[in-house]
Amino acid sequence: MTIVNRTDVLVVGGGPGGSTIAALLAQRGEKVVLVEKDTHPRFHIGESLLPMNVPLLEELGVKEEIDRIGIPKFGVEFVSPWHDMTSRLDFAQGWDKSLFYAYEVRRSEFDHILLKNAAARGATVIEGCRISQVEFPPEGGVAATGQDSDGQTRRFEAKFLVDASGRDTLLGGRLAIKERNPRHATAAVFGHFTGAWRRPGKAAGNISLFWFDHGWFWYIPLLDGTTSVGAVCPPDYIKARGTDLTAFFNSLIAQCPPLKERLADATMTGPATATGNYSYRAKNMTGPNYILVGDAYAFIDPVFSSGVLLAMKSAFLGADAVTASLHGSRAQADRALLRFETKVKSALDLFSWYIYRVNSRAMRDLFMRPGNPFRMREAVMSLLAGDVYGNSPIGLRLLMFKCTYYLKSLYLPREQKVESWSAPGSGVR
Repeated sequence: MTIVNRTDVLVVGGGPGGSTIAALLAQRGEKVVLVEKDTHPRFHIGESLLPMNVPLLEELGVKEEIDRIGIPKFGVEFVSPWHDMTSRLDFAQGWDKSLFYAYEVRRSEFDHILLKNAAARGATVIEGCRISQVEFPPEGGVAATGQDSDGQTRRFEAKFLVDASGRDTLLGGRLAIKERNPRHATAAVFGHFTGAWRRPGKAAGNISLFWFDHGWFWYIPLLDGTTSVGAVCPPDYIKARGTDLTAFFNSLIAQCPPLKERLADATMTGPATATGNYSYRAKNMTGPNYILVGDAYAFIDPVFSSGVLLAMKSAFLGADAVTASLHGSRAQADRALLRFETKVKSALDLFSWYIYRVNSRAMRDLFMRPGNPFRMREAVMSLLAGDVYGNSPIGLRLLMFKCTYYLKSLYLPREQKVESWSAPGSGVR
């Protein structure tokens, strides 16, 4: 027997993007069905949020719940073997002083809160159902077929589809519109630790980024005392490891003495895990009766923790596009879809420019010795806070920063392989 669900909007994916847009549309009175392949709470990597997430959480009405499960994150520190100091930057140094903190969260808890909020606001949530087929009938609308974990077949008929399927890229694969990014490909190996060293006081929840010869490490403290640690490297380097993943991960940590020192008294809670963080983008993010939000449209290297913000903000912008498509004129719908696509692509492009260059010597030098001529540091910190969607006057300063980067690149000598880090205990910790 096939169960048939008829609705106004079908949302595929119950991550931050899918749950956010489902909650917004249901609150506006749309009949919304959200289909999620897993059952929450479920593990997910990407535990670090940006300050621009905070007003979105307030608008969704879940900020108090996130306060209870998250540790405040007031800034970021950079540690480099090519420099003899640690660079610590606070979000309060950004252009908009109100965006001064974010959170580190367990994604299993964070995503579950957003999913329950979507249900509380009126969306029908179906978990444990994987969508396997999508069709766009000539008469309009969308039809999708999926299977529950017990083998039950479900058919969904809707006026509009929101693809929030994350890196499963439901429509990207089925419509052959997904394209790998030839300029940037990475993969990650990660694990969780208990007993890892963390900074005292207000800085206890700050994220740390460690550069090393083959890429960079993240170091994310979580509220329960666990610390998430991951290495982002070229995928070919991980594939050629010649040993099991956990041993390989430990060998990477050994290549980064300041990180190794922080983990000296720590215990890994389980085996290491790998994920292919291959950067990609779909050729388009809107079409007849559908939009793509979050990772379903594009994925970029997580170095600046932009993933959850890009997903949630694209959901806010996408909700307006869906509303206009369902109830407005064709011209109104076209304008709303164009605004949605333009703003999301613009934010992705802004983040991507820095991400493509984050391992370059010139970029490391600028982050490790961050002066503030012409208020450029304030502009870059606003970018790192996620303030890339509004009317913030940082555009000219970011352009000046880019010019500074290119000039610095011209005059720096060729980079040499790192032979040694500062000795443990030297203050680089």
